Parts: sequence; structure tokens; C-alpha cells
Amino acid sequence: MSGLQSFTLEFWDYAVFAAYFVVLSAVGLWVGRKKKVDAEDYFLAGRSLPWWVVGTSFIGANISSEHFIGMIGAAYVFGICVAMSEWSNIWVFSLLIWFFIPFLLISRIVTIPEFLERRFGPVLRQFFAIVTLISNVVAFLAAVLYGGGVALQALFGWDLWFGVLLLGTVAGAWSIHGGLKTVAYTEVLMVVVMIGGGLMVTVLGLYALSGDSHSLLVGWKKMIAANQATAGVWQDAVAKTAGPIARVAEYNRLSVIQPVTHLVSPWPGLLVTFLSVSLWYNVGNQFMIQRVLGARNIYHARMGIVLAGFLKIVLPLIIVVPGLILFAFHPEMMLLPWSEVRPTADKGYVSMLQALVPVGLRGLFLAALFGAIQSTLNAVINSTSAIFTIDIYKRLLRPRATERHYVRVGIIASMVVMVIGILLAPAIEKMGKGLFVYIQTLYAFFAPPFASVFLLGILFRRINTPGATTAVFAGFVFAILLKLYVAYVPGHLHWLEPYVMQAFTTWVFCTCLCVVVSLLTPLPKPEKVTDRLTLNWRSLNIGQELGGPWYRNVAFWWLVFVLIVLGLVFLFSGLFL
Repeated sequence: MSGLQSFTLEFWDYAVFAAYFVVLSAVGLWVGRKKKVDAEDYFLAGRSLPWWVVGTSFIGANISSEHFIGMIGAAYVFGICVAMSEWSNIWVFSLLIWFFIPFLLISRIVTIPEFLERRFGPVLRQFFAIVTLISNVVAFLAAVLYGGGVALQALFGWDLWFGVLLLGTVAGAWSIHGGLKTVAYTEVLMVVVMIGGGLMVTVLGLYALSGDSHSLLVGWKKMIAANQATAGVWQDAVAKTAGPIARVAEYNRLSVIQPVTHLVSPWPGLLVTFLSVSLWYNVGNQFMIQRVLGARNIYHARMGIVLAGFLKIVLPLIIVVPGLILFAFHPEMMLLPWSEVRPTADKGYVSMLQALVPVGLRGLFLAALFGAIQSTLNAVINSTSAIFTIDIYKRLLRPRATERHYVRVGIIASMVVMVIGILLAPAIEKMGKGLFVYIQTLYAFFAPPFASVFLLGILFRRINTPGATTAVFAGFVFAILLKLYVAYVPGHLHWLEPYVMQAFTTWVFCTCLCVVVSLLTPLPKPEKVTDRLTLNWRSLNIGQELGGPWYRNVAFWWLVFVLIVLGLVFLFSGLFL
């Protein structure tokens, strides 16, 4: 695969790519034409987003180069179980739809740190804001830029630094130009393009596998047979990597139910990951929940998350299946030393593109890749500037400045954050973990303490500031000690090696500590446990604002989403394939 040459672009590739940017620019300029003089208008789109924008921009903020490059590389190494990072959102999306959305929209908050101050005080707000800034830059911006830079380097032979700089400069423009409203509406176009481009690669890959039959069904059957790995080099590849992947002798690449020692998808993660990583990522993470907070009302926010759920069902077709196709074509990459397998797999997908995508369609894929990177960068930059402006600058430095001044500060913060992300991106290559594992490992470190106290603080009025503060600070210390234990203590518990299990263990520690300290200290003050800060089950708007007839009803489409996901998990449970 190393002998494959860089992409060449012809007239129609440039035409498609140029057309994408023309349309994107038109949408961005039109949506962002009104000058933003109010911070809520800039950071929450004036709370005016319809459901179809909420849902598509929620996915647009989520999907980026770490999916097109890192997740496909992970699917090549680990198999279908990687799809559970998308399908397991069934739990947290359901909590969002039925509990968190009515609660958060009634509270009228602009940022999650703002909520934490109201519930627990200024110390936790500031610490969460600082950690969010760090995680946004390190786990999101730098990783996304690196993944895009790797793709451009492999596809076109561009220097990694040049690719990162180009992506950062171009992709950050719309976030800085018009705030969340511009970001959200341009993400609708980006999601359409990235899904179209991604499906194109999947279809071409299956056609190539099918040989002379030129049948998608034949290609699908050959992909499944290759990933069952019952003979030849495919069997050798799986046998060689079964130990490093899951500490087992026999490994099923077509099952989402994996041993507790599996590196990325141990079976308990199917049930408990939503309590830590997913809750933090989808609810406590500003750049995701910002779209929900910007919705027109509870109905549009709920239906938007339902739409996001259906898109999560489809996404494995463009970010997991290509990894299975790549394994069918090139199982020999798995025979490399284990330390080289994952970084090589990240670049393997790009190599497959070079072989499959014909002239004329390469511009579409390049537009899809840029769209994926742009959508996430826009989301991260806008939310990071919101956190800095509202939770740090406004609160600590200039609490009485004008709204216009805060918008200017947000624009400057966006530029600074983008520059820092560009400078950090190339350093990821030296870590050697593979992009998907690098990002997920960081999520598993940042998420558990905040996910624990956020959930407890909303559900139980007895949880107080000392309990939450102790749990968060002690939780990060515990997470570091846990990593040192796994890395350096001989004979450590092997089930603690997967980052998913480390995250859940840290979450349990924080939860228990928060409850114990809260019970041993005084009751929280009444203003810390109002109905706007803790769930009042009797007044919670669960059954209202669900829409009209069945075809517009939140409950109906949520149920369809849940049944489809459960059916897919059952199909790929290892019982049938």
C-alpha cells in the first residue's frame, strides 16, 4: 500500500469542490448577514433553530476527520464493534429527549459552566470551564486538524503542516463570521455532502469487492466472509491480533459483544458508557449541547435529537463498513508489529480511496472530508469562545461590558483557539496510538468526574457543593492513579486496561464520594436546589410538546429509533454472523 501514488485532481474534481465552497459561502453569508450585537444571539443563534437544523448540526459537530480517518482505521483493526460508539447513543439520546431537554431549556442557561455555578458555586464553574477549554483544544481541535492533515498528506502529497494550516484557516472562518446560527445552517450542507461522499466510498468499495459481478450484494457477502476470517491470510491476521485486541485466543470481528478485556469495546460499555463519556460528550459538552440550547422550543430540540439518532444509525455505513472492506482487501496490514498496526490503519483508508475513487468523484470526497472537518471545527471554535467569553472573561474580568464588546471578545477568542489547535495538531502523530484511540482515551479521562456530579446534581437535591467539588477534584487524581496502576503495576487487573472500564471505574468512585461527602455535610442552600436547577418530577414537562399526529410525534419516531438500534445490536451480537 505504500507504493500507491498521491491523488490527481482533474477539471471536474476542481469544479465539484469549487461548487461546494460557492454554495457553502452563499449559505454562510446569507445566514450570518445580520450583525451580531447580543451574546445570546451570537452563541445560541437567538434560540431560533428548527429541529432539522438542530439534528443535522448536532451530528455535524460530532463527525469529523477522526471518524473518516480514525474510526475507519479502528474498524479495520477491531471490526464491527466500533459501530457501538454510534449505536450506544440510544441511552443518552433517550435521556436527552425525555429529561434533559425540557429541564435545560426551562433553565435558560447559555453555557453548562453557568449551570454548574448556579447549582454548586463558582469554583466548580471555573474549573469546568478551564478543563473544557483544554479538552476542546487537545481532544477535539488538534485531533481533527491532525486527521485532516494526514488525509491531505496521503491523498495529495501535501506537507502535514501545510494541510493543517489550510484546514484551520478555511474551516474556522464561518464560526468566527456569524456565530452559532451560521455554523448550524452551514453544517446542514456539510452533513449532506459528507454522507453523500462517504456512501460513495462504501458503494465503490463493495463494487470493487464483488469483482466481475458488479453487484453490491455480492460485494457485501464477500466483505462478511472475509471478516469472518475462517481461512487464509484473514484467519492468520485475526489469530495474530486476538491477544493484543482482547486477550483471547479466538476473536469475532462481526460481533458487538466483546470480552471485558477488549481494548475499545468491552461488553459492559454497552450498558454503562452513557453514564460517563456519553453523558459528558452529548449533554455536558458545550459544543454539542449548544445546538439544543439554541432550539426554538422543547419540541424542536427533542425532534432534532430524534433526527440525530437516525443519522447515528446510518453513520456506520460510511465510517465502519469501509474499515471492514479495507480488511477484506488488505488483511496483511494486521500482520505488522502491533505498535504499527493502528497508525498504519489510519492511513490505510486513504490508500483505499486512492485505488477506488475515480477522477471526477475525488472532488466530491474532498468536499465531504472538508465538510466533516469544517463542521466539527466550527462547533468547537464557537463553543470554546462561548465558554471563554461568558464563563471566564465576563465573569472574572469585565462583568459590566456591553453585549457588543462580548461578541468582539468571542471573535478574538475563536482566532486564538484556532491558532493553538494548529500548533498542537502535528504532535499527535508522535503518540502512535491511532487517532480513534487517542481521542477516546482523552474522553475517558475528562468525562467521568463531571458526568457524575452533573447527573447527581440534577437528580438529587441532597447533593451539595462540598460533595460535588470533592468528587471532581478527587476524581481527576483517581483517574491519573488508575492509569499509573495499569501502566506500571505487574499483575494489575486486566479488565481495567480498556479506557471504557477506566472511565466507568472513575465514575463509580466519583459518584460514591459525592454522595458520601454530601451526606456528611450540611444541606445545600434553597437557592441551589430550585426547580430550575434540579428535576422536579411532578412539574417536569415530559409528556408535553411532543408534536401532533404520529408522523410529527416525538414519541413515535423515538420508539422507531430505539427498535432499529436494538435490532442491529441483536443482529451483530455474534449469534448470526
